[in-house]
Amino acid sequence: MMKYLGSTKNLVGSAAGLLGVLLYVFGVVGGYWPLVVVALYAAGALLAPPERVRLVPGDTSVEITQVRADLAALLSTVEQQRLPEGAAEFVSRIAAVLTGMLDRPTVLRADPDLLHSVIRLARVDLPLSIQSYLNVPRWLSGRADELLTQLDLMEAESHRIAERFYRDDITQQADHTRYLRQRAEHTGDS
Repeated sequence: MMKYLGSTKNLVGSAAGLLGVLLYVFGVVGGYWPLVVVALYAAGALLAPPERVRLVPGDTSVEITQVRADLAALLSTVEQQRLPEGAAEFVSRIAAVLTGMLDRPTVLRADPDLLHSVIRLARVDLPLSIQSYLNVPRWLSGRADELLTQLDLMEAESHRIAERFYRDDITQQADHTRYLRQRAEHTGDS
């Protein structure tokens, strides 16, 4: 109810209803003014545009902070669990790549698709693989290869995401190298 009071529909309806009161005050409508006010309010509320639906969270910095906390918790869990040899190192490397991107939230917020990829890898893919492995009984140890394969694929994906994330920095570095070479060649000619 409180949300409706500040909505566009209520505000437009109220303005139209106020117009009905003004029409009564100036003698345009007679004794039927309450019906006119209600009718104008209803017309204004029905014709007003609906509220915008926001499917994307407004404050991604809170979400980025939460993803960092989730990654830290996952790393802590991995250190305490029975994982096959090499799995913890995979998880640490993937988390390091993701944390490097999460440390620059402004860049992540600028590219929602990139942010989604980081969040999906950190909050869905990585925890799901580890939890699925941990849910399998120890005597079914042949599942270790599958976990290591999944972690290898996720590490490769984290590197692809990082390449997109750092693309501008890589380009800037290459441009600066070209500039320095040209400047050195120019200085050598003098």
